[in-house]
Amino acid sequence: MKPATDTKKSSERINHAIDVAKQAHEGQFRKTGEPYIIHPLAVKKILEEWGMDEDTLIAGVLHDTVEDTSLTLDDIRKEFGESVAFLVDGVTKLSNARTGMRDIDTYLPATKDNFLRLMIALGDDIRVLIIKLADRLHNIRTLSALPPDKQKKIAKETLEIFAPLADRLNMGQLRVELADLSFKYVDPKRFNELKTLIAKHNKSAEKSLQKIESEITTALKKEKIKFELSGRVKSVYSLHKKLAKHNQNINEIYDLTALRVIVEDITDCYLTLGVIHSLYKPMGGRIKDYIAMPKQNGYQSLHTTVITKDKHVVEFQIRTREMHEYAERGLAASFYYNEQKLTENYKKGKIEHLPTNLLWITELQMTAAKLREGKKVDLKKLKLNLFADKIFVYTPKGDIIDLPAGALPLDFAYRLHSEIGDHVVGVKINGKMSNLNKKLEQGDIVEILTSKNQKPNTSWLDRIITAHARQKLLHRLNRSASPAEPKKSRKPRKK
Repeated sequence: MKPATDTKKSSERINHAIDVAKQAHEGQFRKTGEPYIIHPLAVKKILEEWGMDEDTLIAGVLHDTVEDTSLTLDDIRKEFGESVAFLVDGVTKLSNARTGMRDIDTYLPATKDNFLRLMIALGDDIRVLIIKLADRLHNIRTLSALPPDKQKKIAKETLEIFAPLADRLNMGQLRVELADLSFKYVDPKRFNELKTLIAKHNKSAEKSLQKIESEITTALKKEKIKFELSGRVKSVYSLHKKLAKHNQNINEIYDLTALRVIVEDITDCYLTLGVIHSLYKPMGGRIKDYIAMPKQNGYQSLHTTVITKDKHVVEFQIRTREMHEYAERGLAASFYYNEQKLTENYKKGKIEHLPTNLLWITELQMTAAKLREGKKVDLKKLKLNLFADKIFVYTPKGDIIDLPAGALPLDFAYRLHSEIGDHVVGVKINGKMSNLNKKLEQGDIVEILTSKNQKPNTSWLDRIITAHARQKLLHRLNRSASPAEPKKSRKPRKK
């Protein structure tokens, strides 16, 4: 991936930070045997590729100094300013139980894990997470230097925590690399089997793909559509997960190899889709419009799977350049396109300029604030909310409601308003009457039917899955079960 910004000329501040870090880490070595400074410089390079701002680059260079050297936070603040110190402090809190953490640990022992440290840091500045992801990426790239038991532990944590986080931030390229490198250590035998399978498939499909690329190129040029065409090979870990859903039947996996078409604007996206369908037969149910209905993490693209005249099955992904940048770099791309607004407002929880699809981060920041105040939080629920698959469904007026996968109509109703949820008598899904046990699916249009005479009952508890709906329903049931208080007679006022 090409850097989003010109990184050839580092600023004087960045060069100064490198000098400070080299001096601070002098005499320290990594498990690879290399001087330790190699690691923070690698983190800086990754952050540059993601197009991050200068303060984040400097914090990346200095991210281990407070933890591992004699350099203090005050030293960093004096040399590089409050913002850099703020970021370095946040990253440090991810690695050690430092200021304020010990009190929280005694109140909630679960905060000793990396996940909660991550949450606490997020409460300060989302760029801390970006630095931590760059740090984890370089560490996983050099994991072979560690003993086997540590390799597996770090790889498993990366698969369970950091790769899903990258996905939620729509950092697609990062998610793929983190997942594949980790999977290689978690299950090396399976990794090698699938890698061989993918290579074998790609070799057999090479000639047919070249022919398809030639046909598409000719057709798009004829329509005078400006485009870039490239191939996309499915990642090993992604194939592993998909095979599990299809009973290990490789013949049901249609996107082992895909062709990606990048065009200038949305109109060209749909024109290109039409050109492809005029050349090849589209497979039913395999056309997905993520432009009109983006994925929960903000991903946008048109997907279609076609059958060629030679009976080859090929998936196409069609998107604009900006959509592609966001698909690859996600939140980091948001910083690149909105750098000033984002960097000015992320500090101390001010995230009103976050892209709409990333507003789930507010939940993490609220959790961090509760922890710092010594309040209890449901860690299990937070993990589920963060990593669970979600769906977008619509009201008849077109309002978008996001719910966890598996949500039911009552979850939708209570999400709209407790008064609606309390009086549900039926539901229409995509214009047709349905029942309250029907699981909602991506893109469904849901209309809730209500009656003032309807009252909720305990059987509804089996027809909801979200904590929000359960809380609202239980509150209503408890209120209904409480005996009504006798009205107090008013005493006459004394004149």
